[in-house]
Amino acid sequence: MSTPDQHPTQDELRGAPAGELFKRLSEDTSQLVKLEIELAKTEMTAKGKQLGAGAGLIGAAALFAFFAFAAFTTLLIALLSTGMKTWIAAAIVMVIYLVIAAVAGLLGKGRIQKATPPVPEQTIETVKEDVEWAKTRGTSATR
Repeated sequence: MSTPDQHPTQDELRGAPAGELFKRLSEDTSQLVKLEIELAKTEMTAKGKQLGAGAGLIGAAALFAFFAFAAFTTLLIALLSTGMKTWIAAAIVMVIYLVIAAVAGLLGKGRIQKATPPVPEQTIETVKEDVEWAKTRGTSATR
């Protein structure tokens, strides 16, 4: 017969009793499942490492974007301070940022309010109408 690591030939399987075939099928299926699980673990470990590295790079990008924004703010203040005192230029930039933050916050709040409560209100209303319709059809049919 063949060794456990080799596949049996058709002739070997043809002459084997049913019990032996079922045993072999069970062992092969078990081995296949173990190998598939091991492959999945290996694949997910590799993907996890990639995700971690990607998240780290995105974090670094966000940090440098923050630094760039700080430099941009300094640039705006420096440009405005050529015609006025530096503290006035800084105050103007701050007010501009506060207005942008307020507008974005209000727009975001409005979007959230439109989405809450997170229930399908229109669907609930149409189901209520359907139930009411079914009730009236049921009472009119029994008359």
